[in-house]
Amino acid sequence: MPDRPPHSHVVALAYDGLCTFEFGCAYEIFGLPRPELDRPWYRFDVCAAEPGPLRAAGGLAVEAPCDLGLVERADTVVVPGWRAADAPAPPPLLEALRRVPERGGRLVSICSGVFVLAAAGVLDGKRATTHWRYAELLARRYPDIRVDPDVLYVDEGSVLTSAGSAAGLDLCLHIVRKDHGAAVANSVARRLVLAPHRDGGQQQFVAMPIAREAGNGRLAALLDWLPAHLDEPLAVADLAQRAGMSLRAFQRRFRETLGTTPGEWLIRARVARARELAETTDLSVERIAAEAGFGSVETLRHHFRRLVGTAPGRYRRSFAGAGSGRPPLRQAVSREAASG
Repeated sequence: MPDRPPHSHVVALAYDGLCTFEFGCAYEIFGLPRPELDRPWYRFDVCAAEPGPLRAAGGLAVEAPCDLGLVERADTVVVPGWRAADAPAPPPLLEALRRVPERGGRLVSICSGVFVLAAAGVLDGKRATTHWRYAELLARRYPDIRVDPDVLYVDEGSVLTSAGSAAGLDLCLHIVRKDHGAAVANSVARRLVLAPHRDGGQQQFVAMPIAREAGNGRLAALLDWLPAHLDEPLAVADLAQRAGMSLRAFQRRFRETLGTTPGEWLIRARVARARELAETTDLSVERIAAEAGFGSVETLRHHFRRLVGTAPGRYRRSFAGAGSGRPPLRQAVSREAASG
């Protein structure tokens, strides 16, 4: 039987306002017994990040059997979310976390737990990620951190961070893969009924923002008109004419109002339409390209991968049928699925 991996003692923090899903991700991967595996599994403990009483989200009472002294002995410490991005962490907790990588331990955050690691200073000069809703705040508050808002997780060796909630499972499986190899990680994923590795980043889960800043003028009227006409061969000059503005004035007003160029906004709107069609219909990828106004499958694939982080076929495998009851793939898109 293989020896325990070097980082086999995992400690998850419990705190007032505990994010139960994020905590569950850590326990499911590291704390649940794995008798089907021919190897010693992780030792999993829970310690209180602060004095009690502690409650979990939803009002459940939490009892943590250990205090911060356990962090001093843990190989891997998981911060499973945090009660709020702007909620300060207790100074004794921050001090204990700072010492973990100094003695060769490993720190892991899930979702908003990254703000605790950031406050401890262990992410300075490193890449990190968090839920896409918090990424801008994290980058603004901690400019020394290189925030990547798209990826599902970031591994910086001694410090690992994940995006929102469910991405914690992706990161924890990645840790299992590092510690025990791909075959064991795949076995754990099968038991979870989870893909061993998800394609793309969290950009694929971000809905296209509504341009509320456009107000009620000609630009707003254009943006209200545009979604029903994305399949038409529209150029920026056509949009300027539709808005009743000169091309130069239209481009300047568009950027001032929406923070991007008309051409890029149009591409993003078409990608959003392609995503919607992939999720809710069984149209072929060729038909989706036409309906979204891309003209060719190659153009659709290029912009879809650039903005969503994965190919249309793989995106459809993950999302199709979510609201329509349709199967994830039909023969019409088999070529796209095969090519990724």
